[in-house]
Amino acid sequence: MLSQIFESVIPSSLTPGSFAVCTLVSLLLGAVIALCYMKTGTRYTGSFVTTLAMLTTVVQIVIMMVNGNLGAGVAVAGAFSLVRFRSIPGTAREIGFIFVALACGLATGMGYVAFAVVFALIMCIISVIYKVVGFGERNAAGKKTLTVVVPENLDYTDIFNDIFETYLSFSDLISVKTTNMGSLFKLKYEIRLKDPKTEKQFIDALRCRNGNLEIICARDICSQEIL
Repeated sequence: MLSQIFESVIPSSLTPGSFAVCTLVSLLLGAVIALCYMKTGTRYTGSFVTTLAMLTTVVQIVIMMVNGNLGAGVAVAGAFSLVRFRSIPGTAREIGFIFVALACGLATGMGYVAFAVVFALIMCIISVIYKVVGFGERNAAGKKTLTVVVPENLDYTDIFNDIFETYLSFSDLISVKTTNMGSLFKLKYEIRLKDPKTEKQFIDALRCRNGNLEIICARDICSQEIL
C-alpha cells in the first residue's frame, strides 16, 4: 500500500485528471516553499517570493511537455539558460530555495506527487530548525563590510593595524581597488567590532588616519542570507 502511494499518478498518456492533480499539488508546494522562505529570513522582495511560489508549477508543466521528447528537452534547456543573463545573482539562501522548488517541480511533473510533498515538507522543516537553532549564524553574527578610501601616497599595508587592534576582534582585507584616475585606493575589509557601541569612535579614528576621505561601514548582507 505504501509503495503505491509513491508511484506516479500519470498513466502512459497524460490525462486531464492527472494534470489537474499534479498542478494543484505544485501550486500548494510552491506556496509552502515561498512561505517557508519568508518565515526563515528577514530580507526578501515580493517579486522573488511570488516567482518562487510559481516556479514549481512552471517546472512541472515543462517536464510534462518534454517528457520523452529529447529534441524538445534540449530546446527548453537552451531557453531556460538564457534566463541567467537576464537576472542578477542571488544569495546562497535564495539559490537553495530555488533548487528546492525546482526539485519539487521535477517530481510533480513526472507524477510523483507523494515524493514531492514529502521532500518539500522535509526541506521546510529542516530550514525552520536551522533558523531556530541558529545553525551557521555564530560566525556570521556581527560581521560588517568596511570600505576605506585612502590617498595613493599612503601605504595602506599596516596603516590601520593599531586602530584595528583597539576596536576589532577580527579584520581581513578582501579587496583593493584604484579609483579617481588612480589617485585613490579603495580598501574593502571584512570586520567584526569588539563592542558595537564603539562604531563611531572607530570611524572617527579611521577618518583621522585617511585624511577624512570616504568611509563606509555596512552590515554584511551576504553572511546574513545563508540558508
